[in-house]
Amino acid sequence: MAKFLVPVVAMVALSACTPAPPGGGLNDPYEDVNRQIHAFNKDLDTALLRPAGEVAAALPLEIRVPVSNFAGNAGLPAAVVNNILQADIDGAATNTLRFLINSTVGVFGLLDPAGVIGLAEVDTDFGQTLAVWGVQEGAYLELPGFGPSTERDAVGRVVDFLIDPLDGVAANMGATDVARWATPARVAEQVIDRGVFGDTLDSILYDSADSYAQSRLIYLQNRRFDVGETAGDAYIDPYAADAFIDPYEDQ
Repeated sequence: MAKFLVPVVAMVALSACTPAPPGGGLNDPYEDVNRQIHAFNKDLDTALLRPAGEVAAALPLEIRVPVSNFAGNAGLPAAVVNNILQADIDGAATNTLRFLINSTVGVFGLLDPAGVIGLAEVDTDFGQTLAVWGVQEGAYLELPGFGPSTERDAVGRVVDFLIDPLDGVAANMGATDVARWATPARVAEQVIDRGVFGDTLDSILYDSADSYAQSRLIYLQNRRFDVGETAGDAYIDPYAADAFIDPYEDQ
């Protein structure tokens, strides 16, 4: 019962969130604190994530791909919950079928036979669910260890963790090891991604005039596109070759 109350509590917690400024503007009343957290995250990246990513990027695809597949598969039950909460029945059906195929034929998600037959993941989370429910994004936040976010997405992260049904689903399928290894696999996936997209992320964090402003700009434009709050031409792919934008450059 407690898990079913989590979304309600989240709605109450977010009732004071303010809308995004018109025209894709910024709502960053906590900038001073956010910049301090950004500096901490950048130091953490320099000391741990960046060198670990370089090691991961050197690993053969035969190791990297199964780890990423497993982590993605482990996240599908939570995605299905959010699909349902968003009344996205097609997305829920696709993610459910994808999870069943990859968890069985795909050896607990190490392989991706569902992708081979065209069942692509319908990626979503509780932050997007809140957006569908009409909750405003609130102020911009930088979270320790997680990076850019908003008030709405920060609450979404917590709710996703609390309502994730993976343990129960895996137990019913006789695959308790899937749940046990889910968190380590997700951490490993982040390290792998840091290595694969290292050059682009380095350009944001280490080559820009203001890495905080650059990260904030890219995150907000991407996230607003994901939840349908901006036009498609406002989207910036942070992993694209031309993603780097200097916020202080004359337009």
